[in-house]
Amino acid sequence: MPRIALFASLVCVLAVVAAVVSFVQGSFLGVVWVLMAGITSNMAWFYVRKARAEKRAAGSTTAV
Repeated sequence: MPRIALFASLVCVLAVVAAVVSFVQGSFLGVVWVLMAGITSNMAWFYVRKARAEKRAAGSTTAV
């Protein structure tokens, strides 16, 4: 797993926790945290898929 995907996953988890805490306290600021969790989740998936595609492309190239 690429390092940036790992960091994005960590930020996603922290944003979800912050959203839950905000909603429990009665604040609608949790909506911002939910949106941040969605963005970072998409970032993590993007970088994981990108790394897999690059790994697959590097493995399929043959020297002539």
